[in-house]
Amino acid sequence: MAKLYFKYGAMGSSKSAQALITKYNYEENGMSVWLIKPSADTRDGADILRSRIGLWAKAEIIRPDTDIFQRFSQSCAGNCHVIIVDECQFMSPEHIDQLRKIVNEYEVPVLCFGLRTDFQTKLFPGSMRLMELADVIEEIKTMCDCGAKATINARIDSDGYIVTQGAQVVLGGNDSYIAMCHKCYINGIEEHKKIKLHGQK
Repeated sequence: MAKLYFKYGAMGSSKSAQALITKYNYEENGMSVWLIKPSADTRDGADILRSRIGLWAKAEIIRPDTDIFQRFSQSCAGNCHVIIVDECQFMSPEHIDQLRKIVNEYEVPVLCFGLRTDFQTKLFPGSMRLMELADVIEEIKTMCDCGAKATINARIDSDGYIVTQGAQVVLGGNDSYIAMCHKCYINGIEEHKKIKLHGQK
């Protein structure tokens, strides 16, 4: 039986790399993959999915008004073995419902990769709906600089301090975000510590 998967992790946990490796593994076995990502993710170009380690592939863009179920039914049904979604946190709850419907009605597995929470530790709408609907929820682990498991996606401003207010979606990578454990995150805020981003000298 096909399932809806939510594979989440903090920034830098190799989510996109795992999505691309999963795509490769399916295709190596002669299976067809529909790789999609939300239009909000434009960091590497509108239709490019790229990981920090250099893997990349073309992906179809899902816009806010796209009906994924209808798009699948019209163009992919019958010749698609799996759907892989990257940056699924930017999908709307309606998009997640549409993916769930594909799993139910077409028996096609859907693997969603993304963040669970934002820089304020609040669930993204797409991630919240996945927590409610996914058959399988798996954490992709990564570490804080202190060695503990990282669970927080801390946004860092240009002066090196943790940001606690602002828009939920601000695109960025190692230049703007760092994965931290909750203790280091709280200490960084309370002690107004400067945080060194990965890759900084």
